[in-house]
This record gives sequence, C-alpha cells and structure tokens, in this order.
Amino acid sequence: MEIKVLGPGCPKCQQTEKVVKEAVAESGVAANIEKVTDVMKIAGYGVFGTPAVVVDGEVKSVGKIPTKADVVSWLKK
Repeated sequence: MEIKVLGPGCPKCQQTEKVVKEAVAESGVAANIEKVTDVMKIAGYGVFGTPAVVVDGEVKSVGKIPTKADVVSWLKK
C-alpha cells in the first residue's frame, strides 16, 4: 500500500503525517508512507489545498487533518 501525505511542511501537514503514521502502526497494515512537498507534484494529483492524503493513487482527504479513524478506514479497503 502506498500512502502519500501532500503538503509543503506546514503545521497541519506535519500533524497529518503524524496521524497517518500512527494509524498505520496501530492497524498493522504494511504501507509505504511518503511525504510529498513539491508543489508541482502535489498539483499533479489535482490537489490545490493542503494537507492532503493519497492512498494507492486515490485522493482521500484535502484541506484538513483526517482523524485516525478516517485513516484506518482507508487502510481496510
């Protein structure tokens, strides 16, 4: 599973990355988490608000910090 946290490094982006890492660790799912800070790569996902989370190429969240429960639900699909 590939998870990308999109954002330039703002506090909300850092919090989103933390929530994603905690959810993955607690769920036991094998996932590669990547932080994407390049604005052009972020725009390539059609995302123009950060933070954003992309799971296996599908944008799951934009412009807000997801809850841990949200992230866990995305991991189960």
